[in-house]
Amino acid sequence: MQRLILLRHGKAESMADMGGDAERGLTDRGRRDSALMGRVLSDAGATPDLVLVSDARRTRETWEEVSAAFPSAEVEFDRALYLASAERLAHTIDANTEAAACLMIIGHNPGIHEIAAVFAGRTQSADRDRLMESFPTACAAVFSKDANGGWVLDAMLEPKRHGGGVL
Repeated sequence: MQRLILLRHGKAESMADMGGDAERGLTDRGRRDSALMGRVLSDAGATPDLVLVSDARRTRETWEEVSAAFPSAEVEFDRALYLASAERLAHTIDANTEAAACLMIIGHNPGIHEIAAVFAGRTQSADRDRLMESFPTACAAVFSKDANGGWVLDAMLEPKRHGGGVL
């Protein structure tokens, strides 16, 4: 794998009508921002071959909105990604090194933010500085591998910087 996209799910309902946290769906804003980020990622040339998605409702719905931009991507829903820790996410990334040239993971904070911050740690940029502060809903961090096999932050893409993030 030469590229990695870490995408946080879109803005979700504060409570599910039925079921627990895993059944919280996206708000209208969450759907709009997710669709927007699919287009933004595609326009930036960040096109995943394989997409691993937490099986929570809000991450599945995020993929529904993002998927229009990536019709040829293979997708897998994985219960182990629900509220996964940074360590679990790192293991998942390592386990899929050979599976795709570009891997996207759609997950949850705090784990998705923590692993993005670890990978972005060596990068010196305004994107890195913003990433270290927060990782808002529908935010994407795009990484590429350097010559030594480490991850380098190419971009932090936030809905509010592309016309989204409004109610």
